[in-house]
Amino acid sequence: MTPQKEEGLVVEGLRKRYGNHLAVDGVSFALPAGGSLAVVGESGSGKTTTVRMLVGLERADGGTVRLDGRDRSARARGRTERLARAREIQMVFQDPYLSLDPRVTVSGCLDEVLRLHTGLDAAGRRAGVADLLDRVGLGAREATALPRGLSGGQRQRVALARALAVEPRVLVLDEAVAALDVSIQAQILDLLREIRREAGIGYLFVTHDLAVVRHVADDVLVLKSGTVVESGPVDRVLDSPEHPYTRLLMDSVPRRGRLPLG
Repeated sequence: MTPQKEEGLVVEGLRKRYGNHLAVDGVSFALPAGGSLAVVGESGSGKTTTVRMLVGLERADGGTVRLDGRDRSARARGRTERLARAREIQMVFQDPYLSLDPRVTVSGCLDEVLRLHTGLDAAGRRAGVADLLDRVGLGAREATALPRGLSGGQRQRVALARALAVEPRVLVLDEAVAALDVSIQAQILDLLREIRREAGIGYLFVTHDLAVVRHVADDVLVLKSGTVVESGPVDRVLDSPEHPYTRLLMDSVPRRGRLPLG
């Protein structure tokens, strides 16, 4: 029998130590191709360290990371492999202003990515930039703007467009809507759902806000002190949490007042 091709992101036994502190301890999970997984926990739970290892911003001390069956655990060999890995998994941060060059216009930012990762000529890149802006709901006015001339929601749309420019298999969103007000959160999350539906990109959504998890994920992974304490389908974990820590997180969600996207 021909072995079935492994698809999606598979993480096994991921570990990271800083001095005497074990920040991530044996974290394992799977993100099916085109699926959406929320990684939740309080500050210091290890969720951001975990995803930084996936995209290569931190080196793991142990464990394996595979994408569509290809091992990403070893150090990339040469520039070509580094660029290929970067295209596979892209990351969108909480504050896009810090990750956008304040001296470069939106169109210049996107053109730079296309120039680095594709063989498009100038005309092809211009068409690509226009298409990317259209996909995230931006237009000609925003294309010529510098980051300081955009709202927080518009800057986050630019960050999404930049990530989508390389056609990633997985998009890591690290608290990507946490700094936005509730109405803008709703717009960005609606946009993410639409992009996922059209492009089939897998989402790894890192958040401390359980109130938005139902709107972004199929499954949820709960981290505490660097270890997985609970995981499973969103409805099961949030409606009937089994671990005391998960119940504590659920009890901390406001029942009145601010209920994002409820």
